[in-house]
Amino acid sequence: MKKILPLIILGLPFLASAASDCRQPLDGRDPGCLRQAYARPLAEWPAPQVEGQVAWQEMASAKTPDLPSMISYPMLKLGIRLFFDPALSASGKIACASCHRPEHAYADTLAVTPGHEGRQGRRNAPALVGVAGASSLFWDGRAPTLEHQALGPIADPAEMAMELKELPAKLTAIPGYAEEFAAAWGDSAVTLERIQGALAAYQRTLVAERTAFDAFIDGDHKALDDRQLLGLHLFRTKARCMTCHSGPALNDNEFHNLGLTYFGRKYEDLGRYNVTGKNEDVGKFKTPTLRNVSRSGPWMHNGLFRSLRGIVNMYNAGMFHPKPANEAQAKDPRFPVTSTLVKPLELDEREMQALEAFLKTL
Repeated sequence: MKKILPLIILGLPFLASAASDCRQPLDGRDPGCLRQAYARPLAEWPAPQVEGQVAWQEMASAKTPDLPSMISYPMLKLGIRLFFDPALSASGKIACASCHRPEHAYADTLAVTPGHEGRQGRRNAPALVGVAGASSLFWDGRAPTLEHQALGPIADPAEMAMELKELPAKLTAIPGYAEEFAAAWGDSAVTLERIQGALAAYQRTLVAERTAFDAFIDGDHKALDDRQLLGLHLFRTKARCMTCHSGPALNDNEFHNLGLTYFGRKYEDLGRYNVTGKNEDVGKFKTPTLRNVSRSGPWMHNGLFRSLRGIVNMYNAGMFHPKPANEAQAKDPRFPVTSTLVKPLELDEREMQALEAFLKTL
């Protein structure tokens, strides 16, 4: 015992010295120092670096949301049937789940999904995981609630193309629906309002699957390897991702212009402007959740990016900053201006690989 005790005593200042040798702020070069920093409680993690004066929220692990008390099991059961039933489309071939696939974070594998009779819209089917926490729906935010959103794709000529006034009678004629509506609502009347309510009830249960990131943030500090941990640190600091992607859903429920408007060109999409009519909203689109992001591609409102590395590359370069193509565009008050929050990140190759690796843990 006398021989061991001095060694233990001598070891204590050595460990303290090792901890104190970690550079502040952390540069990510020493995995041991990063692990020390992120082994602490979340409130003591290195503070996020953000661009501008944004109201970021701290990260949190995925949790099952509390459902409104009015949502019953029969209502959820009905909502599930409706979500997966192609009878809600004019052709009887397209269901909500045709574009929002459960195995794909309730997004689609295509940039733009062909709708009724192969018609093409302009936008990518966004991931629905965590949609219960959204303050508005659709890429342009035109629906304030899930109930308002529910009938939009059903009626859209480029999607399910169903005549809404005909839908209640169509469902009433299908065996089993009258009984399920009665169980959910107290009587067998099939109405558009009840269809909206049941679909919205089901969508509120669509939570992101727990991942290595959730395990890490809940205290399993071996859940991320050294590269992924560096990616987490960069996400919070040098890459400034928490400018827009923070909180439990890793989004800000806001709208931003990333330079992808295609103003005056074939694929022009004015985004939020089409809802508000405000010039400053031209080209703005809703920030998507990053939960289960590795499974929800292709990404962006138009499905432009097919790899996470491609997105990392473009953010690192500062994204797109279009210039007027002619004098008319230069004088047009609607000419879109890329968000000032988007600036070059100056990540090196090692750091971009780490950031991509972290994104795949979300």
